[in-house]
Amino acid sequence: MLASGTVGYGGELSGLCDFSSVGAIVTKTVTEAPRDGNRPPRLAETPGGLLNAIGLENVGIERFLDEKLPAAAALGAPVVVSVAGDSPAAFARLARRVGERPETAAVEINISCPNVERARRPVWDDPDATAAVVAAARAATGKPLLVKLSPNTADALSVAEAAQRAGADALVVANTLPGMRIDIETGRPALGNATGGLSGRALMPVNLALVWRIAAGVSIPLAGSGGVATAEDALEYLMAGASAVQVGTALFLDPDAATTIAEGLRRRMAHDGVRSVAEYKGMAGRMST
Repeated sequence: MLASGTVGYGGELSGLCDFSSVGAIVTKTVTEAPRDGNRPPRLAETPGGLLNAIGLENVGIERFLDEKLPAAAALGAPVVVSVAGDSPAAFARLARRVGERPETAAVEINISCPNVERARRPVWDDPDATAAVVAAARAATGKPLLVKLSPNTADALSVAEAAQRAGADALVVANTLPGMRIDIETGRPALGNATGGLSGRALMPVNLALVWRIAAGVSIPLAGSGGVATAEDALEYLMAGASAVQVGTALFLDPDAATTIAEGLRRRMAHDGVRSVAEYKGMAGRMST
């Protein structure tokens, strides 16, 4: 899967990516009203990764449904629509609107966004708030619901369990970690927002451990996300207990990284005499017991 926020609305990679190798396109997160996002600079490289502080910049739900969703669907890969709201009711309205559209294969609930109603404790750190958001979205649509978790909590398993009880069909593990760079020439933060989310290679061990832990505590499928750039990376997530992976930061270096990863997986499966990637799922957990 091509991770949300790294492929725009999908069409930005037209002609650069073989979409027949893509399990799904996860669109840039959409909100009810258009958002300008944070002031630039919004990206900063860091050893082993990338910092971003986009601020959920997007065209808003009306323009997304009119223009962006049909264009994404025309690329040929299933489209998962990422949505974010500032309340359970807003998530429900968004899930209903995108879920009504035939182009939408599934809805990804981005609970990693800032929570306006409960600013002192974000949704992604609160199992009860997570359950309220997921339950509202679940009641609003029959489309599959993926819930994107955050690594920025001391008890990710409790949040994951709450999402499952509230009706999530799958979990995406996980979003970015907070990070920062300083421009030593100016003495100012490298990002206009001062801090941003760290993605890429440095994030993989953190999110891999989360997948391994959460997979042992929930029964719904997981999509591992964070630092996937090679077939070997994808295999590690599968062996930790994921059923799928999302590729994000690697696309900035190679927009067709999904093809490279898929081809590498096929070679590995042939080498191992494996017919389905599902045979790798949870291998690390099985071996540890």
